[in-house]
Amino acid sequence: MSQTTASSPAGRVAGVTVPLFSLRSEQSWGIGEIGDLPAFAAFIARAGISLVQVLPLNEISIGNTSPYAALSAFGIDPMFISLGPVVDLQHLSTRDVLGPAGVTALAAARKRSTIDYATVRELKRKALTAGFKHFVERELQAGTVKSPRARAFIEFCDAQRRWLPDYALFRAIKDAHHGAAWWQWPDPLRERDRAALRAAQARHADAVLYHEYVQWLAHAQWAAARSELARLGVELMGDLPFMVDRDSADVWVHHAEFRMDMSVGVPADQFDEDGQDWGLPPYHWRIMAAGDPDFAWLRRRAAYSATLYDRFRIDHLVGFYRTYMRPYERRRDDKGKLVPGTFDPPTEPEQLAHGEKVIGAIIASAAERGARLIAEDLGSIPAYVGPSLHKLGAPGYKVLIWEKDGDAFRDPAGYPALSVATFGTHDTAPVAVWWDELSPAERAEVQKLPGLKDMPEPLGREFTPAVHAALLHLVFAAGSDLVLLLLQDLLGVRDRINKPATVGDHNWTWRLPSPLEKLQSDPQVLAALARVRAAVEASGRRLP
Repeated sequence: MSQTTASSPAGRVAGVTVPLFSLRSEQSWGIGEIGDLPAFAAFIARAGISLVQVLPLNEISIGNTSPYAALSAFGIDPMFISLGPVVDLQHLSTRDVLGPAGVTALAAARKRSTIDYATVRELKRKALTAGFKHFVERELQAGTVKSPRARAFIEFCDAQRRWLPDYALFRAIKDAHHGAAWWQWPDPLRERDRAALRAAQARHADAVLYHEYVQWLAHAQWAAARSELARLGVELMGDLPFMVDRDSADVWVHHAEFRMDMSVGVPADQFDEDGQDWGLPPYHWRIMAAGDPDFAWLRRRAAYSATLYDRFRIDHLVGFYRTYMRPYERRRDDKGKLVPGTFDPPTEPEQLAHGEKVIGAIIASAAERGARLIAEDLGSIPAYVGPSLHKLGAPGYKVLIWEKDGDAFRDPAGYPALSVATFGTHDTAPVAVWWDELSPAERAEVQKLPGLKDMPEPLGREFTPAVHAALLHLVFAAGSDLVLLLLQDLLGVRDRINKPATVGDHNWTWRLPSPLEKLQSDPQVLAALARVRAAVEASGRRLP
C-alpha cells in the first residue's frame, strides 16, 4: 500500500535533526525540554528550515542513556517535561521543591556541557511528585466537584487506555521493586496473573496515578508545542525505534510475541567486521502473525506516533523485512567475537512478502491520521528493499558520503524525489569531521561533482566557511524532496551524538553549546545559519 499524498506538504523541504535532549534554554533543567521546541523552531526557521526531527521520546530504560532502549513503545519520558508551565508547581519556588542541596545540583546540571541524566531525573521526579500531590489534593480529590483540569486528566487517561494503564502499572511495580527487571518480580506478577495484577493496582494506586499524571502533563505540553510549530510553518518529525528494551512494559504485557531467547543485531558489513548486537528481544513473527495477522500492536504504535508527529522515521527498517538475531545467552564465542546469526524469515521471498505486509500496515495506520513514514534503510540492505520501498511509497535515505560508484561520488541532483538526502545520521560523524579525514584522492573525487567542479577556487583541506557553504549548496540541490541534516552539519561543528559499538558519557549527552537565548546573538552561529539560508533559497525549497 502506497502512502497517501493527500495531506503531504507542498514542495521540497529542508529539515534538521536534533535530539530533544540536546536543546537548551535559560529555563530548562539541564536537558532539552518540550518547552524549548517552539523557540528552537522559530530560531532555525530563520535559516529556511521548515522541518524539525527529534530522536525517540520514549522513556529511557533505567541506567541507560540511549533513546533506542525504551521502557515502553508508548509515552513520553517525564524528563522532557518543562516545569515552568506546570500549574501545580506555580505556587512553589524552586527552593521550596528541591531544597538548598537540590538548588545547587540544578545549577550545576544547567552549567554542564553534557547531560547528567541521573541528576536531571532525580530533580524532576522530586518536582513532579510535589506537583502531583498538589493536583490530587486540590483538583482530583474524591467527593469534590471535578475541576476542568481534573476532567482533562480523566479524558486523557480514557483516550490513552490502550497503553497507559499497562505502562503506569509496570512503572509502579518496577519502582516498588527498586528497578528490578520484570522477569525478576514474583511469579504471579511476572506471569501477569489477574488476581496479582488487581492486587498490585490497589497496592500501588498512588504510584500508578502519578505515572498517568506525568504522561498527561507531557502530552499536553507536546500538543501545545506541536501547535506552535504548525503556526510557524514548521513540520515535526519523530523517530520510531525498531525495537523496545527487553525490560519494557510492552515485552512484559506481550512477552509471547517477543523472542526472549534471542538478541537483535546486524551482520558484519564494510563498517563493522564483527557486526553488532543490541541485546534487544526480536519480534516472534510467527506467533505475532498467527495471533494477529493484521499486526494490531504495530499498527497501534504507528497510530500513536501519528498523534505526535507529521512524519516519523522507522529506525532499522530492514528489520521488518528480515530480523537478524543471535542466541541471547551465546552471543559471543570463546574469543569474544559475535557468533554468526540467522534471519527471520529465512528466505528472500518470505522476507519480501513479510516486510511489505508489516510496513504496509504501519503506513496505513499512520496515514489514517495524516502522518507519513520515512524509511531508515542504511547498513546491509538486500537488493529487493529499494524497489519494495518505492512500491510502498516510503522514501529511503541517500547519504551523500556513501553514495558512490566505485571511487566516484554520485551527483545528489540525480537522487530520486522519493528519498531523503543527508550527510549522515545521529550515528555518524558530522560532515566537518568527514571533510577533515578525506584523503587527497577522495577530496579530488568530491570536487568532481557538478556542484563543486566549477568553483573559482578548489576547496582546500581545511573545513572553512567556504567549504561549509559549498557542501550545503550541494546537498540542498539534491533531487530528494526532503533534505535532512544534523544540527551539527547546519552549524558546521564537529560534536558527535553517538558512536555505535561504544559505551560512555560521549554518547547521547551532547547539548547546545549555549542556551538558545545566547545563540541568537552568536556571530559564528548566525554566520553559519546565513550560509544555510542561502543554500536553501538557491535550491528552491519551501521556506517556513
